Amino acid sequence: MIRHIVMWNLQDHAEGTDKATNLDKAKALLLSCAQVVPGIQTFEVATAVPGMDCTNDLVLHMLVDDAQVLAAYQNHPQHLAIKPFMKAVVKERRCMDYPL
Repeated sequence: MIRHIVMWNLQDHAEGTDKATNLDKAKALLLSCAQVVPGIQTFEVATAVPGMDCTNDLVLHMLVDDAQVLAAYQNHPQHLAIKPFMKAVVKERRCMDYPL
């Protein structure tokens, strides 16, 4: 099993709209990829809760069977299709993958 965690901070304004709107869209786009390949055991997307001490705006947490599943997800056309939007609205991205 591999845990895949990605955290983003978004720009205040991008793609002609504000951060809150882009966060909602980014979350929906990520959630649309939850079932794109077999072997994804956990797929969670969350946004920061106002008033809580958070360092990131958006997080993706995945648990996958193995490196092949993660590679299949990362190269799936539906996942690749959301990357241009994400790159346009993100100011900072962090990622970590590790085996369990």
